[in-house]
Amino acid sequence: MPELPEVEVVKRSLENLIGNLTIKDVDVNEPNLRYKVKIKEINQIIGSKILDIKRRSKYLLFFLTKGVVMIVHFGMTGKFLFINKNKIKKKNSFYYNLNDKKDNKHNHIVFTFNNKSKLIYNDVRKFGFFKFDKIKNFKENPHLKILGPEPLEKNFNFNYFKDCIKTKNRMIKDLLMDQKFVSGLGNIYVNEILFYCKISPVRKIIHLKDLEIKEIVKTTKKILKKAILFGGSSIKNFSSSSGKTGSFQQQFSVYGKKGNFCSNTDCNYMIIKIVLSNRASFFCPKCQK
Repeated sequence: MPELPEVEVVKRSLENLIGNLTIKDVDVNEPNLRYKVKIKEINQIIGSKILDIKRRSKYLLFFLTKGVVMIVHFGMTGKFLFINKNKIKKKNSFYYNLNDKKDNKHNHIVFTFNNKSKLIYNDVRKFGFFKFDKIKNFKENPHLKILGPEPLEKNFNFNYFKDCIKTKNRMIKDLLMDQKFVSGLGNIYVNEILFYCKISPVRKIIHLKDLEIKEIVKTTKKILKKAILFGGSSIKNFSSSSGKTGSFQQQFSVYGKKGNFCSNTDCNYMIIKIVLSNRASFFCPKCQK
């Protein structure tokens, strides 16, 4: 599933590709996504200009004329493909590869713009969705209003963290994965954050020390910024259609590393994998306590 950094990279790319363009047509090839796409509802945005594109957690928000905001979530396998006016297909993030043979049968929604470029929503498992709301009400949208603070913003800090865990006795990984506590973090980055903080994913938050809380907050911001930077550095390659990819996935220390030796030079243990709340957790049993 695309997590906060991947969605942020997509947002920045789309700002350059389709910002200020007008939607001339929308073709829905497959309406049965996580929530059924209502043809009448999506057709209302035809003729609308894209005023702004923002990200909230793992959601993309397209602010349009007519006072409408289109809320997009990628689910497990969703992505946008871009075809420019010269009919050249481009990526807008590093978390997927282009494959015309496989892509075509999963191209569910096609937006055509006034400059003849196209934005295609592709989703193999069809868990993503499109929702529409009035701009004046969008903060009260049920998908958005429950979200906790953005991890890169100032209000995700030691005091907030400390206050939230006073009456809770959860595992630290479950807490960081809880979108009501902090929005946008997913399994990949939580695994990496806890490794760098040397905290076991099964540690109960009641046992966290103040210095450890501060380290989690600081490391969360550092890793997310680094991931965005690595992905963002590839946007130029996408726009030139060179096919190169972002490289943060090459920086993983524990995620997907079961059976590999711990990357800490003073450790000779192997990374192990356990399942917590139906999600894979990778960690070093020696370094992470």
